Amino acid sequence: MRTEPGGCCCRRPVRAKDCVANGEVRNGYVRISAATAAAAAGQIHHVTQNGALYKRPFNEGFEETPMLVAVLTYVGYGVLTLFGYLRDFLRHWRIEKCHHATEREEQKDFVSLYQDFENFYTRNLYMRIRDNWNRPICSVPGARVDIMERQSHDYNWSFKYTGNVIKDVINMGSYNYLGFARNTGPCQEAAAKVLEEYGVGVCSTRQEIGNLDKHEELEKLVASFLGVEAAMTYGMGFATNSMNIPALVSKGCLILSDELNHASLVLGARLSGATIRVFKHNNMQSLEKLLKDAIVYGQPRTRRPWKKILILVEGIYSMEGSIVRLPEVIALKKKYKAYLYLDEAHSIGALGPTGRGVVDYFGLDPEDVDIMMGTFTKSFGASGGYIGGKKELIDYLRTHSHSAVYATSLSPPVVEQIITSMKCIMGQDGTTLGPSLLWPLPLQSTGSGHAGPAAMAHGPSRSMACGILPDRGTNPCPLHRQADSQPLCHQRSPSGSFLNCIILCEDVIHCVAMFCSHSI
Repeated sequence: MRTEPGGCCCRRPVRAKDCVANGEVRNGYVRISAATAAAAAGQIHHVTQNGALYKRPFNEGFEETPMLVAVLTYVGYGVLTLFGYLRDFLRHWRIEKCHHATEREEQKDFVSLYQDFENFYTRNLYMRIRDNWNRPICSVPGARVDIMERQSHDYNWSFKYTGNVIKDVINMGSYNYLGFARNTGPCQEAAAKVLEEYGVGVCSTRQEIGNLDKHEELEKLVASFLGVEAAMTYGMGFATNSMNIPALVSKGCLILSDELNHASLVLGARLSGATIRVFKHNNMQSLEKLLKDAIVYGQPRTRRPWKKILILVEGIYSMEGSIVRLPEVIALKKKYKAYLYLDEAHSIGALGPTGRGVVDYFGLDPEDVDIMMGTFTKSFGASGGYIGGKKELIDYLRTHSHSAVYATSLSPPVVEQIITSMKCIMGQDGTTLGPSLLWPLPLQSTGSGHAGPAAMAHGPSRSMACGILPDRGTNPCPLHRQADSQPLCHQRSPSGSFLNCIILCEDVIHCVAMFCSHSI
C-alpha cells in the first residue's frame, strides 16, 4: 500500500500515469487520463468529499493485466477446451481409457448421477497439472517446509508416495502471516501446558457443558483487542459467517453484498432467506444507489419497508487483496440507517499500526461497525472465528446462532494458542515480540515503499499459493489449490504468489530468480 502526500482520497487505485475515478468501474478498475481524473475529482460522490473521513490519502496501486497476456490466456483456455472435447469423444468410443467417476454399465438405464460437463474442467484441464497442487507437507508451516514426494504413472489420475521427504522447501503458500504457527516458542509451550490440564477436546457445545474458563478468557481478550463490548468465538471461521448471518437477517430483510465477497459470506446470505443485491466492488456510488432504491421502493410487490438492511463487506478482500473503503461505507451506513457486517478474516492481526485490522488502519471507532467478524486461522496461527459488537448482539447470538447451539466448543490447546498470540500482538506478554512482528505494517501503510522482511504480497490468480524447491534445476511447485487463498495485499510480487512474514529476504530473491529462470 502506497500513499502520496498530495494524493486524492476520493480516487480509485492509481496506476502509473493513469488515475481511476470512483464511479467509473469496469471489472473493478477503469483507466482514465490524469486530466480527466482531476476534472472529475470535484464531481465525485459527496460522501468522499468529506476530508474528515480519511486521516490521510487513500490510494491503492494495482497492476493491470496486459492485453496480450489476457488474450493469450483466453486462447490457451480455448485450445485446451477443444482438446478436452476431443478426448471426451475418444473416451466415449473407448479409444482412450476413462479414469474419472462414472456409473457402472448395469446402471446405464438409471437416472444419471453425473453430468458430463460438471467435471469437464477437472478431468481435462486440472488433471493435466494436478501434480503441482495439493502437495502434502509433513512439517510446521514455517518459512521452509518438508514435502512428501509422490509419483504418478497414469498422467496424474492417481499418485503413489515414495516414502521420501523433500526437505527445506520455501513456503510461499501459508496463512501463517506472523509466524505464530510453530512447534517452539511461547505459544507452543502454553498450548502444551493446557493440553496436559484440559485434554484435546471438549466433547460438548457451549450451551451445555462445553463452556470452559478458557473460552470466557478468550472472549474477554478478543473484546478488549477489538475495542467492543463483547465477543463470541466459534470453532470454524467459515461457519462463523455462514451460520451467523442467517441468525441476523431473514425473509423481509435486505442484504447488500460486495461482488467480491468470500464464499462464506455468500453462503450465509443465501441461507438467511433475505433478499440479496450485489454492488460493484468497493464502489460507493453503486452501494448508495442500492441503498436509495431500498429506501424509496421498499420490498418488491408489497412496497413495505425492509425489516433490516445489512451491508456485507470484507476488510481485505481475499481474492483481489484490496482494502475496503471503510470510512465511506460507514458514512453511507449512518446516512441510510443500515447495519454493517465487516469480515476481517485476512486483516485482523496483520493490518493497522497495532494489528487490529482495517478499523485500526483507518483510525475509526469500532462502535461504528455493528458486527465485527474475523478468524484465528491466519495471524494467530490457530483455527476458529469470532463475532464482536454490542453486548445485546452477542447475547442474542449465543441463543440463536446455529454455530453456538450445535457446534462443538473450541479445543482448549487451540484456545490457549489464540490467547498467547493475541497477548503477544497486544504487548501483554512482557516482550517486544509482537511489536517486532508488526513493525513493517506502518511502513507499508504510510507509503514508505519499504516492504521489510514481513512483506506480504498477493497474486492475481485464485490458486497461486506456491512453494519453490531450493534446488536450482527444479520447477515451481504450488503447494495447494483452494478457492480463496489470498491474504492482505500490500504489494504484488513478480511471481504472482503471496508471502507470509517469516519468509527471509534471501528466500524471496531466490524464488524470484527461479521464476525468471524458468520463464525464459
